[in-house]
Amino acid sequence: MKPRVLFVSRRVETPLPAGERRKWDAVRAELDFRILAAGKSDGAEFPLFGEPPLLAGPAYYASLPARIVRELRRFRPQAIVAQGAHETAAALAARRLAGVETAVIADVHGDFRAPTRLYGSRLRVLLSGVADRTARTALRRADGIRTVTAYTTRLVRELGLEPADEFPAYMDFESFLQTPPAPLPERPQALFVGVLERYKNVDGLADAWRRVAPEVPGARLRIVGTGSLGAVVERLVAELPERTSWTPRLSQPEVSAALDESTCLVLPSRSEGMGRVLVEAFCRGRPVVASRVGGIPDLVDDGANGLLVEPGARDDLAEALRRVLSDRELAERLGRDAHASAGLWTMAPEEFARRIRSLVEQVAGLS
Repeated sequence: MKPRVLFVSRRVETPLPAGERRKWDAVRAELDFRILAAGKSDGAEFPLFGEPPLLAGPAYYASLPARIVRELRRFRPQAIVAQGAHETAAALAARRLAGVETAVIADVHGDFRAPTRLYGSRLRVLLSGVADRTARTALRRADGIRTVTAYTTRLVRELGLEPADEFPAYMDFESFLQTPPAPLPERPQALFVGVLERYKNVDGLADAWRRVAPEVPGARLRIVGTGSLGAVVERLVAELPERTSWTPRLSQPEVSAALDESTCLVLPSRSEGMGRVLVEAFCRGRPVVASRVGGIPDLVDDGANGLLVEPGARDDLAEALRRVLSDRELAERLGRDAHASAGLWTMAPEEFARRIRSLVEQVAGLS
């Protein structure tokens, strides 16, 4: 009999992209499951709920325990897999309210301290003390913890805890593996793909690019993403319109094409769990210029498949971009090693599903 599992996460976009559908189809072969998250409802297995236009985050967390209680009573799962420490806290509260013994598994993808410090409004920092205590308590009380990289495992061990398992999040790279990597473009270009938020250090990238653009003839920076720092990118494009472009959104095939048109990916984050876009760049044989923070050094080997700089070091970021964009031989060497690294981080949906089932059976005592 397949274990019954409730997955709890912040948001699910529907209709599901093809890669996500493949993942959940594989999980369905191993588990009887439901997904509880904010989003547009997509059938009985996805009890998604809408969000208010304002204060969506607070509304989500305030209502989450009651929503989980409802699913505990209706679906009666044997385990809850909560993506994030604060979702784990809500699951533990719901378990107490429902008076059940459902196992709660914390799925740790990044630094639980970052959301109140590096996401959204700067006023969030006022919640840091309460949010940090809530997260630490939830991780200590969870029945099991799953991490996705050596970095997230270190975060958990700093609390004196040991993960039940460590394996990467499933990511669909089919669009990035359909053809061999293209040769580097004749005109050097750096590509940023991500949300335009403080934790991605978009402001630092803009400052570094102002230093690089005059020194590398013809080089361009392409930025892909949306977020609260959109005005920073708008100013950069206005200042350097011939050297900078901005695209709010791209599909996965379009991101793959954008990588083929670029010399390198740049990811100067102040905080990062496991950056999916890093593996996408590897799949396309593109080196990475990134900050030495979070899970990035677990993927990027400085001087082998990319260049690492200290987080927030704008001069060093500018110099690393100069090196890669002005030295084609260096970029090609790093790109070859990047392509060889891709296989370390790709996982078939069936293997991911088996790992999730094994984790649930272990923590819930079903094996």
